[in-house]
Amino acid sequence: MKIYTYTKPLSTDIVDAFCSLQQDFTDQFVYYDKSNPCRYFGLGRCVAVPSLDDIDVIPKDPAMQAPVFFSFNRFDAENPQPTDELFATFPHLTYMLPEVVLFENNDGMFLQVNSLGPVYEGRVTRFMDAAIAAPARTRSHIPFTITRDDPDAWNQQVAQGLKAIESQRLRKIVLSRRCRFHAQQRFTSCEVVVNLIDGSARGTVFLYRYGDVFFCGCTPELLVRKQGDRVESMCLAGTCDVGANEKECAEHAQALLDDDKNRREHAFVVDFIRQVFDRTCYDVHIDDVPHIKRLKHVQHLCTPVHARIMDGRTLEQLAAQLHPTPALAGAPVGEALMSIRSIEPFNRGFFGGAVGVVNACGDGEMSVAIRSGVFDGSEGWVYAGCGIVAGSNAAQEYAEIDLKLKTILSAFDGGDLYE
Repeated sequence: MKIYTYTKPLSTDIVDAFCSLQQDFTDQFVYYDKSNPCRYFGLGRCVAVPSLDDIDVIPKDPAMQAPVFFSFNRFDAENPQPTDELFATFPHLTYMLPEVVLFENNDGMFLQVNSLGPVYEGRVTRFMDAAIAAPARTRSHIPFTITRDDPDAWNQQVAQGLKAIESQRLRKIVLSRRCRFHAQQRFTSCEVVVNLIDGSARGTVFLYRYGDVFFCGCTPELLVRKQGDRVESMCLAGTCDVGANEKECAEHAQALLDDDKNRREHAFVVDFIRQVFDRTCYDVHIDDVPHIKRLKHVQHLCTPVHARIMDGRTLEQLAAQLHPTPALAGAPVGEALMSIRSIEPFNRGFFGGAVGVVNACGDGEMSVAIRSGVFDGSEGWVYAGCGIVAGSNAAQEYAEIDLKLKTILSAFDGGDLYE
């Protein structure tokens, strides 16, 4: 398939440009790392493809930048349980190439136009002029209520998970909760993205809008990043709160590092990711002990992973072998997935799936879509999960998920209610 692409340097804020251009497009994509220059906004859809193998790129490209594809994948695409009514509206697609991409990387900021036919310069200029003229964005306060799920039902689900662990079918299972969301006024995908980017949430902001429905969140968890032959990932599992002040934060972090239950939960993820990297990469480096990754409301045990990928291996292949990790499913992963299907009363849809960007050269990154929700501009669902191992307490895990939900709920407060 021939893809025509035209990329030019952009000298304006890409978030402002997105807010100005997005109103004309129902298909929208965002992958925005708040701590690194890996920031992509997609508008419209030029084409969707199952693989990048048969793409023939024809560039008219003063900036020498490859076309950028977005990928949003479900947590368990084979789960026969029905998804909620909002997730059900999304098509099953692998790689989506937007018509217009605004992006920032280590080379600078750019505007890209993609097409199945030659891109004429006037079209690029029209988008460029609109982006440069974009006004400064503002944050929005969106009052809301949520209906929490039944704690008794949660207790029963955790009991089922612990029973499977006691029978030695599982060593760990990751269970999730969803809560019904209702806004007291209409809101847009752009408002949510701006609040996540400019608010206190830490991590990578992501969005996939299809028509009137959109899935979004802010995740701290990188699945895999590839640049040339260099790849990296992270093992993220084990959680505590940040406390009320710096002293409590440090005390809780040390307790987390010393806690047997959380260290066991983390070790399952480390062992799994090490096995995947050992068979697909070389020069693999994984720290012997985790460090603390501090977020706004919680702290996690985190072990970085760095390696060089073997010749002939791709980002797509590595991501497929990594996802879902025991941080999202449990251990062993296959048995945990089957147990989740029988225990959880819903299909997770994109929650917990792999989302990210990859260019036509095969470089890019994928993250795990946690701390997220799906919305239609007034109603929706918010999702979060936690790892269950021997010794887990249902009430404590329920409270941990409440802390994690604060990340996606912060997307609706323009003044950081959750600071």
